[in-house]
Amino acid sequence: MALLLDLARRIQSEAPDAAWRTILNYAWAVCAEPIAIDSPTKEVMRRERELYSLDLYLATAAYDLWSHMESCAPRNTTALASWWSQGTPGRAVLILDGLSLREVPWILQAAPKLGYVVNAATAYVCEMPGETTPFAKALGFAQRSSLESNGAGSGHCFPGAKTECVGIPWAEAADYVTSHVDFVLWHCWPDDRFDAGVSLEGLAKEAAQQLSSKDFWYLVERLTTGRRVVITSDHGYAATGHFPLTEDDDQAKYLQQRFKSGRLANDGDSGPWIPPLDLQIQAQHGLRRLVLGRRKWKSPGGYPALAHGGLSILEVAVPFIEIARP
Repeated sequence: MALLLDLARRIQSEAPDAAWRTILNYAWAVCAEPIAIDSPTKEVMRRERELYSLDLYLATAAYDLWSHMESCAPRNTTALASWWSQGTPGRAVLILDGLSLREVPWILQAAPKLGYVVNAATAYVCEMPGETTPFAKALGFAQRSSLESNGAGSGHCFPGAKTECVGIPWAEAADYVTSHVDFVLWHCWPDDRFDAGVSLEGLAKEAAQQLSSKDFWYLVERLTTGRRVVITSDHGYAATGHFPLTEDDDQAKYLQQRFKSGRLANDGDSGPWIPPLDLQIQAQHGLRRLVLGRRKWKSPGGYPALAHGGLSILEVAVPFIEIARP
């Protein structure tokens, strides 16, 4: 599908901060529409195709916008820290590791039906690179595991909160939620499914079941007992299993040598291609080289079906949903 002319003109003419808000609003509008429980795979794939032209535009004519993302786009970590500091006690944050905009409809559809009020729902960008540890560090944690058993200390963005990190079923995770007035829970789903080799189609079905389940909303119920809750993510993911193979032999060799089977490298020389295949960006978390757009290549170790760390919309955009009881 061709990128809407009006959208392309807006992105091209706006300053980087406004352009990034336009991009995120468009991606949110595409992904947040309701999904029928009997067709999650079909709908997710349709939305994936609908955003293809935007990813292509940002990897070609507008690739320079990526160098402005960290400084100009609204960042999730900044929004979380602000929300916490401006609120009063009775706060909770539920971080679902790797949750993308694709999964947003299930939360938005279920919440009002179950008696919750959605106070805010929008998209922000993750840290650069879109990995777990940069997100944790931006919030003042050494790493994700620091939250386990309230071991995060006091130098983070959620002062006074009890913290926990788990990767267990929802109902069991709910047992870890105490009556402490402020709480931060980091859950390893769905990121733990990426390493298990799940496909986009498989995760779409699983997300429909998991985020509509009684057990998941029991966890939310525990978190919202006396608290307002933000459901968010550290990064999204790219559906690399559906990306086209790089056909040019020199380009494929370049990508394989620098990135192996991933989307992120510490450094390396730039290739001669314009528009580029990757970008070197000096970010808050260090100098990184990131794969640009929807591309993959043949690799001796195989290429994962789902991955993150590169530069495409659904791996950098993350949801920010605040819900509460009436």
